[in-house]
Amino acid sequence: MSNELEAFLEYITVTRMLSKKSVEAYKSDLLQLEEKSAKPLISLDSDSLLAILSEYTNKRTLNRKLSSVNAFFEFCYKQNFHQKSTKFRFAKIPKLLPKFLSYEDVKHSLALIERSSWIGKRDYALILFLYASGARISEALELSRGDIEGEWLKIRHAKGEKERVVPLAKVAIEAIDAYLEACDFENDFIWCNYRGGKLSRISAYKITQKYLGVSPHVLRHSYATSLITGGADLRVVQELLGHASLMTTQIYTHIQKQDLKMTVDVCHPMAAS
Repeated sequence: MSNELEAFLEYITVTRMLSKKSVEAYKSDLLQLEEKSAKPLISLDSDSLLAILSEYTNKRTLNRKLSSVNAFFEFCYKQNFHQKSTKFRFAKIPKLLPKFLSYEDVKHSLALIERSSWIGKRDYALILFLYASGARISEALELSRGDIEGEWLKIRHAKGEKERVVPLAKVAIEAIDAYLEACDFENDFIWCNYRGGKLSRISAYKITQKYLGVSPHVLRHSYATSLITGGADLRVVQELLGHASLMTTQIYTHIQKQDLKMTVDVCHPMAAS
């Protein structure tokens, strides 16, 4: 690792106090690029850097690398390690509507789950919970039994180390209670694997794939979509999802517009003319 890169990592850790995950992400990106070039990053000109970055064909991955590179060179310029400020433009990524399931889709899949065993009750409860709460799967897997109080869910292990409280549908609470009553393991975590340990992300992914054919995150999108199309205020949805910025939540307004257009097309007498 070059001295400049080491100084940058110290800066974002100590001075900017970024989270451990953010520091590790910067470190991984920049070390990877430095290893590919076999030279200190600061010694590379723009053409050399672009040649290395062009290997990343996925635009989202490329933009993450570019963000790390821009932050590093901005730091080096301000510290007089580099004579000029090097800043690369991000690749344009087309805005895609998030994939989501309708309530009917979720309800149909839930009806197919065999609930005679505690595993079946767990799978049923997990899917219902994710759709009813909008929780990230990382948040869901960290929940303990004390995080559900009445009809309220406390999400303590949220992204960015924030905490939020969201209402939880009675039907989801009843499904969780039925699962926990059937589960014999003594475990503070709500979601258990077949050995009684905490359920892993890959296991949760397999559960939603098995019954719905999607990742757990699609249920979060489905939750938000159901709220927006039902007329919920965007800022309320932002709070429920735990988004730091309203801009992140605004992607769901495209779905709302799509739904409104469909309604007009079907219901308005001039739509067909």
